[in-house]
Amino acid sequence: MKKIHLIIFTLSLALTGCAGNNQNQDAAESENLNQTNPHPRVQQIKTETNKPKVQEVKPLETAHGNHTIDSIGFLEPIDPNAAVSEVNKVGKNLSYVAFFSYMVKSDGNLIPVNDEEALTATRKSDATPMMVITNFTEGNFSPDIAHKIFTDKPASKRFIQNVLQTMKAKGYEALNIDFEHIRAEDRELYNGFLETLLPQVKKAGYTVSTALAPKTSAEQSGPWHGAHDYKRHGELADFVILMTYEWGWSGGPPMAVSPIPQVRNVLDYAVSVIPREKIVMGAPLYGYDWTLPYKKGGKFAKRIAPQEAAELAIKEDATIKFDNEAQAPHFKYTDDKNKEHVVWYENEQSAQAKFNLVKDYRLRGLAYWVLGEPFPQNWTMLEDQFKIIKHNK
Repeated sequence: MKKIHLIIFTLSLALTGCAGNNQNQDAAESENLNQTNPHPRVQQIKTETNKPKVQEVKPLETAHGNHTIDSIGFLEPIDPNAAVSEVNKVGKNLSYVAFFSYMVKSDGNLIPVNDEEALTATRKSDATPMMVITNFTEGNFSPDIAHKIFTDKPASKRFIQNVLQTMKAKGYEALNIDFEHIRAEDRELYNGFLETLLPQVKKAGYTVSTALAPKTSAEQSGPWHGAHDYKRHGELADFVILMTYEWGWSGGPPMAVSPIPQVRNVLDYAVSVIPREKIVMGAPLYGYDWTLPYKKGGKFAKRIAPQEAAELAIKEDATIKFDNEAQAPHFKYTDDKNKEHVVWYENEQSAQAKFNLVKDYRLRGLAYWVLGEPFPQNWTMLEDQFKIIKHNK
């Protein structure tokens, strides 16, 4: 019988026999896949939660609150009771709870979310409620809706009015614009739209931010990256959220969701054009379970919470390995149908690696996608190593 090898993350940790040498190849293949399916994140929006089981935490570095940051947790309040429960559990560790999402229609009207109960819980936790606006519709991000809002003045005006009215009525205190899958040629139109919208929201007294795809240069194009202008967003918004995850995604080849070398490449570019105090780094609260052999266009991987992955490894008597390049754990197992699986996920060591990036780059903070995925160790470590800003007076 195999024993689970819990590899402690230390500076002297020797390289284990893992998939790190294939990382560049996997990243390149994943990038190619993203050109045909520019929104891997679509596959992990609106999913169910799992029950947590707390385990011991052994982080390497504990700065005990010496670093002050903003922390943001994206919340999908599909089930009001589950949303309230999640806010009650982790709200104390968050500066903002970002409600995902109010979806804009082509006429500028908004499709609301069932947020009343979770908003009340957010205020009780002293976290600031953030309204997230998307061009998400019918299971995907719509370039057509974005283009219409950018170019149709009555629709754009109606959209801005609806945003401000909703924020006031619901008690939102911050706004995040998460427009994705925008046509690359609409980049300047998007910038112009933000130049109109964001000053009005700021004038009304609200904090404004945008979500940005993970770019490594201004020239990087394609339907996910091309229209996102890092420099201009950094000038217009109070801060930006970098979606530094989904290199490993449900429809792509198995690899870490948020591998550290790739995240570093994004941060290196971001800090060259955006003040670092305006940069919030995205971090995943999930992993994926792939059925092997992986085939492009085949069965999508199952999303899996960190705690669920750890429990699965125990159940399957699997050997956990830690990829020292990607800074992420993974393991293989065989299911009841004799199918081999590989799981890449997050644990204490991978969380620590991301905390170290925030400290090394002196960033504004962290944004978690998505609440409801049990990872209790992360929150214990976050509380231990950072002082979380609470903006409510």
